[in-house]
Formats: sequence, structure tokens, C-alpha cells
Amino acid sequence: MIWILILVFITCLIFRFPIAFSLGFSCLVYLLFKGIPLIVIPMKMYSGIDVFVLLSVPGFILAGSLMNQGGLTAKIITFCNHLTGHIRGGLALANIGASMLFAGISGTAISDTASIGSVMIPAMKKEGYDADFSCAITAASSTVGPIIPPSVPMIIAATLSGLSVGRLFLAGAIPGFLLGFGLMGVTYFIARKKKYPKHPKSSFKQIMIGFKDTFWSLLMTFIILFGIVGGVFTPTEASIIAVIYALLIGVFVYKKLNFKNIQVIVLDSMKTSASLMVLIGFANLFGWILITEQLPQLVSSEILNFSNNKYVVLLLINILLIFVGTFMETIAALLILFPILLKVALAVDVDPIHFAVIALLNLMIGLTTPPLGVCLFVSASIGKVSIGKVSKAGVPFLITSLVVLALVTLIPEISLYLPKLFMD
Repeated sequence: MIWILILVFITCLIFRFPIAFSLGFSCLVYLLFKGIPLIVIPMKMYSGIDVFVLLSVPGFILAGSLMNQGGLTAKIITFCNHLTGHIRGGLALANIGASMLFAGISGTAISDTASIGSVMIPAMKKEGYDADFSCAITAASSTVGPIIPPSVPMIIAATLSGLSVGRLFLAGAIPGFLLGFGLMGVTYFIARKKKYPKHPKSSFKQIMIGFKDTFWSLLMTFIILFGIVGGVFTPTEASIIAVIYALLIGVFVYKKLNFKNIQVIVLDSMKTSASLMVLIGFANLFGWILITEQLPQLVSSEILNFSNNKYVVLLLINILLIFVGTFMETIAALLILFPILLKVALAVDVDPIHFAVIALLNLMIGLTTPPLGVCLFVSASIGKVSIGKVSKAGVPFLITSLVVLALVTLIPEISLYLPKLFMD
């Protein structure tokens, strides 16, 4: 009967049903075929979202929207351009730098691509950068966002596994910066080869003004991260503090927020949060069915029967997650696969924090993997370029991301050093 569930789910995806409805409809068909009372649907959905730490997700979504609509994106881009504009391909480097700074505000790759891409892609095209390159670097750099804390997918992973949110946040910092600087290196090499433009070097005064404009956003990230790690407040309390902070900064410092646009931002954030909670509820029902059918044990035994070598198992998991990440939204993939694959990883003595970072990095890379990577489609639509051209231009960045993934997989201390340093 499990094949009915999987077949209906895949069919819904092929016909472009939203992920949440694909999960819900496939579960409904399965329950009807099995004759299980439909009362389990609301029961399992409610139990999936009845988790205290998930209260932080709407807060972080709202805080990110307030900071973004408060004019922060343009200020981050300006600051990064002051730092890197005098280097060959400086605007492309600023694109990556902006994603690294914006990571602490958005927490999701797709919002990063849409927000920064809407500003950077037209600007890069105007300065003489190839359109496909502009779209490719925007999509690639957006994957840094959910790795560098704070991160909504990391909160979801912690919820699913019972891991510490603070430890996960710290574990993502070094891999995130490693990915960001790796993309910068490749970008500089391509920019020199194609002779992309550069600007006169900014004065120290201009850099300081740019830093002053972005200081408040950096401070918010610092408060959230070290407040959680230091045990000052929980992730849920941190999200509320972030909302109040973003509101005060947007109204009194950047002066871009008013009563009218705050209403729109709150409404949009409510819609986003509601859709996410529906997704989590249906995914919990889907996961309950998988557990009932003992699919996790089957997957685990098949992988471990193939090999008990830790690195072979991680290689197989990496291939699976990248493949899934190309056509499935990150949080949905985490909800369905993370608990199953975590058991496999634990069976070969992989640290759960280390594995969580590996899983998240895989799914982020999947967002920029041709031909179905979601971030590729978002950036291509902004730049009005075919997905084929963007995919081809993104190959060097994809290779760089895979190299970083290999390093993070093979060297656990890249992920575990900061959690051990600050929390042990």
C-alpha cells in the first residue's frame, strides 16, 4: 500500500500541485484505500505543529519581511559594493557579500534570490555583465542564506530531531562562510577572464557610512545568535525580540515603515506562515504513514546492507538529497526525509549536528542544480533569460558548492568546532 501513497504523491508533483496539497491528497488516498478513519488527519496535523519551537518561525518570517521592506536590502548592497566595487567583477562580489549579510535576515534561499536578485540582476546587466552570469551568481549565492544563522530550515531540522537550535546555528557558520568565500573566488576568476567592469575605490568615509547603514541589521543577527547560544532567551523569544527590533529600526532609523505598509507586511507574513504550517501538518501525517509502513527501517536496512562504511553511506545520502532538492522545496524535503536519513547516519556514528548541516547544504545545492532548481527559475525570470543559459553559466558555482559539500562531509570539525567551543 505504501506504493499507492508514493505514486499519488509523485503524480501530483508532476502535475505541479503545491507540495502541501500533494502530501495531503496522497495521504487521503492512502487512508481511504486502507480504510483508516479520517479523524487521524486533523490529529496528526495538529500534533505536527504543536511544537513550541515552531512558534519562532512566524516571528522570524515577519522580522525578515520588516527588515527587507524597511530598505535594508539596498543598504546592504551599497555597503558591499563600497567594499568590493574596486575589484574586477566587484558588483558580482557585492552580490555574494549581500547574500551573506542578508542571510541573517531572510533565512531562506528563495526569498534571498527574489529580494537581492530584483536589485542586483538589473544593475549587473546595466553595467555590462552577461545576463546569464548575473542570474547564475544570484541563484548560487542565495544558497548561503539558510546555512549562515539564523535560519528557518535549521529551526525545522532541530524541531524534527530534538537537536539544540543554538548548536545548529553555530554549526552552520563556518560552512556558510566557506561556501560564500568559495563562490567569491570563482566569481573573481570568471570576472578577470571576461573583463567585467570595476569602479574607483571607495573612500574610508564612504565605507564607514555604508557600515553605519547596515550596522543595525548586523546587530540584530548578533543579538539573535548569541542570545540563543548564551541561553538568554529561547528561539521563540528571540523571534519576538527580532520582530520588535525590526519594527523599531524600520520606523525610527530607516524610516521606511509606516502603518499602511506594516499592515501589508503582517498580512503577507501571516499567509506565508499559515502555508508553512499546513505543509508541516501534512508532512507529519505523511511521515506517520511512512513510519507505520516501516519505510524508514526499510531504507535504513537497504543502505546499510549496501555498505557499513560511514563515507559510502554519506555519499549515497548526499546524492539522494541533492536529487530531491532539485524538485522539492527545502522545508518539505526536510520534513519528509530528515528523520529517516538521520537514523541511517546515526547507525554509522555520524554526529547528528554534523549530519544536519550536511543535509541542509545538500538541499540548498539542489535549489541551484539543473534542470529543476527553484532558485535558478526565480533568477532566470527576473533576468528574463532562458533556464538553459542560466544553468550553463551556473556550472562553475555548482562545482564550487559540491567541493564545499565534500569538505564539510569529510571534515566534521568544520561544522562541530564552534558548537564545541561555545557550548561544551
